[in-house]
Amino acid sequence: MTSSSDRSPAVDVLPTRTYEIRTYGCQMNVHDSERLSGLLEDAGYVRAPEGSDGEADVVVFNTCAVRENADNKLYGNLGHLAPKKASRPGMQIAVGGCLAQKDRDTIVKRAPWVDVVFGTHNIGKLPVLLERARVQEEAQVEIAESLEAFPSTLPTRRESAYAAWVSISVGCNNTCTFCIVPALRGKEKDRRPGDILAEIEALVAEGVSEITLLGQNVNAYGSDIGDREAFSKLLRACGTIDGLERVRFTSPHPRDFTDDVIAAMAETPNVMPQLHMPLQSGSDPVLKAMRRSYRQERFLGIIEKVRAAIPHAAISTDIIVGFPGETEEDFQQTLHVVREARFAQAFTFQYSKRPGTPAAEMDGQIPKKVVQERYERLVALQEEISWEENKKQVGRTLELMVAEGEGRKDDTTHRLSGRAPDNRLVHFTKPEQEVRPGDIVTVEVTYAAPHHLLAEGPVLDVRRTRAGDAWEKRTAEKAAKPAGVLLGLPKVGVPEPLPAVTGGCAVD
Repeated sequence: MTSSSDRSPAVDVLPTRTYEIRTYGCQMNVHDSERLSGLLEDAGYVRAPEGSDGEADVVVFNTCAVRENADNKLYGNLGHLAPKKASRPGMQIAVGGCLAQKDRDTIVKRAPWVDVVFGTHNIGKLPVLLERARVQEEAQVEIAESLEAFPSTLPTRRESAYAAWVSISVGCNNTCTFCIVPALRGKEKDRRPGDILAEIEALVAEGVSEITLLGQNVNAYGSDIGDREAFSKLLRACGTIDGLERVRFTSPHPRDFTDDVIAAMAETPNVMPQLHMPLQSGSDPVLKAMRRSYRQERFLGIIEKVRAAIPHAAISTDIIVGFPGETEEDFQQTLHVVREARFAQAFTFQYSKRPGTPAAEMDGQIPKKVVQERYERLVALQEEISWEENKKQVGRTLELMVAEGEGRKDDTTHRLSGRAPDNRLVHFTKPEQEVRPGDIVTVEVTYAAPHHLLAEGPVLDVRRTRAGDAWEKRTAEKAAKPAGVLLGLPKVGVPEPLPAVTGGCAVD
């Protein structure tokens, strides 16, 4: 006799598919990749083990169009995956980010084995595009021209248990001649303050103790909602959130860096004494050609005001060497600003043409040999200044937030690493007491190198934190997961909407 269970229709139980995301470019892309991870996991995928190197069922490239030879690197990586995909039925490759927004149909023409191409404005569509490509057995190219959903309204898989990115705006209203980002990310769109603060409060409730406010031009926040002091108000509001220990932001623009922002930084205890202020060039003629709406005097004036209000602030910058038309005198002006500003750190770049930008068509392109020679002089000067500024830290007692994965040699040196309030990296002697990422330790700096500090004496104090608890909980949950694949049908399609945010205006 046949039981009712025997008569039930057979159900195919599929193994859960794995994914890997490769991220290139800026912090905004890193934040977007956390959202992509959240979307995929919400749709039933699981993250592939570290070092899988293209062995995942789905490989996603989150691209950047700003870096030199970005397209060549992408197609080289896609070419490396082509034979793997050919030998593994069901494997899928997706390309998103700024380069996808720019190149669109070109990607599947040059790499026809790519399954999905999506842009910067519609990252929320990735799971459904992957499923559509699988069912229809043809590439899906979908590039939205405007933002469909603010990234922070999407599911997320944060890389850190104790620190988080919080996007306050997307897009940029500037027209710098060397930059293609505004064309790919669109005009600035601001989130409502209530939504931002609600997200931060939710993150703190999960154990996060450090947040970094993100925007393409972060301190222009408010231009879209009609409040010129919105950014300083937001910084001050962050200071009222119980349990939020550290607030940072990146990247501001000198044009929008007003006195109320400096006052908010100085007067809000959890806003860290750190500022990343892109210079790009110290020459007024070059700044004009770059279409940067400030000049050397204005830039140095901002630095002076910040140092007066926050004496221990560490200031870093971005500099481009060899912009079209740059003379030796122009370059000397850049060196002058570097000497005057005394940056703790500078991210230096040799100018290279970016297709689609006005600068790529300018006269006066500088020979590579000249650019290289200037670049080397700039790096040498900044290394000297960075070391001198770091030496001033020797003997100081600092509170560090213990970091995960920041010290590449920690295992061999029996040290741990952490970030000072001004974001300097400090390697310190491992104490006998257990210390977890997210905990706070107090140390005395004993040695300075150009790019890090050492605290070789005993740790003076250890403060266990909710952030450390969050890291410990996440680590335990990760270790408890079964080694084998999970069973069940993947959930595909658009994620269910998140609960409405209370206490703030809804995102349009």
